[in-house]
Amino acid sequence: MYRPFSLFVALRYLKVQRRNRFVSVISLISVLGITIGVAALITVLSVMNGFDHELRKRIVGMTPEVTVSAFSGALKNWPGVARLGREIPGVTGAAPVASGEAMLAADGNLGGARIEGIRPHHEVSVLNLAPKLVAGHLADLAGPRWNIILGRDLAYDLGVTVGNHVILMVPAGLVTPAGFLPRIRRFRVVGIFDAGDYAFDHGLAFIGLGQAQKLFGLGHRVSAVQFHLRHSLDAPRVARRLVNRLGGNDYVSNWMSQNRSLFDAIATEKRVMFLILLLIVAVAAFNIISTLVMVVNDKTAEIAILRTLGARQGTIMSVFILQGVLIGLIGTGIGLGLGLLLAHNVDPVMHFIRTVFHVNLFPTRVYFINELPSRPESSQILKITLVAFGLTVLSTLYPAWRATRILPAETLRHE
Repeated sequence: MYRPFSLFVALRYLKVQRRNRFVSVISLISVLGITIGVAALITVLSVMNGFDHELRKRIVGMTPEVTVSAFSGALKNWPGVARLGREIPGVTGAAPVASGEAMLAADGNLGGARIEGIRPHHEVSVLNLAPKLVAGHLADLAGPRWNIILGRDLAYDLGVTVGNHVILMVPAGLVTPAGFLPRIRRFRVVGIFDAGDYAFDHGLAFIGLGQAQKLFGLGHRVSAVQFHLRHSLDAPRVARRLVNRLGGNDYVSNWMSQNRSLFDAIATEKRVMFLILLLIVAVAAFNIISTLVMVVNDKTAEIAILRTLGARQGTIMSVFILQGVLIGLIGTGIGLGLGLLLAHNVDPVMHFIRTVFHVNLFPTRVYFINELPSRPESSQILKITLVAFGLTVLSTLYPAWRATRILPAETLRHE
């Protein structure tokens, strides 16, 4: 009895009554629509945030933040380039690399890969490959022996493991009187790494820097110098500083520019998915409009009586606005809780679907990752909640305005 009059009437109209059960069912459908829409928005965008974050982390983990290479040929004065790079604030490591494409063969199995020749003691400060090794040691690449470390999926495709041998063929070979002969060397597999990214695990292998220089005919030159930064997002700034220091004589790239199209595509997909899933909430909002319009039509006589008893137009309007707001609050609140629950347990849910229905919705070969990450962001969740609730409030304006247009005398004359 101490509740405001408008809220009291709104709550009374929300209760299920015998003569307006159909309206109550429509109200329930509206609540479910808002709940599903909000939960779907939070879950899907959290997964896409996690996918974006995980992809960035894994790309940075296997890709140097800044790379300096020659416009043509190879870098000659690479120690000078490495020294100039280390002088820039924020650069924590530099390492030379000799790289190229090659074909690998073992027991009749073939596979193409990018071969990177590294110095293990330098590479620790750039890629930190050692923690990603599931077998073998990075130090085995030091010295004169022809050893190789393969990605997990590449080793699986070739059917080899640590201790086996592979044949490596480089397209840039020798021209002899007998014809073109590719460079071929026999390597011993001394390690296998797992980067957690199919693109790297399937298409990358490491050998010693000296062996790569001989294999690719570089002499004492290298393909590039790679730099590691304290903060990966400083890559564009460090790259510009390097361009100025090198005088534009060498090509400077960074991990953000190399993968710009990928991350732009993810950002576009997030915006499109937000708009598409927001349509679910919009449909629920239209249901609220129809619900309130039916309530207004059903309560015409009661509204007329309230007007004759002294209720103002603002009071009548607030009754139906509060009714729609209550529907929106209930739907948004339940959707928020359900969405957060799913967002924090999306990987177990996907594992359950794979186990029970034998359906893999996120194959590793397509999405580059072997698990489904989720990263709810508070600002994004707040935006979803406010937009959903705002749509429900807007949907109440027309029915509430229509209720205020009822003329008591005209209505009661026909009762």
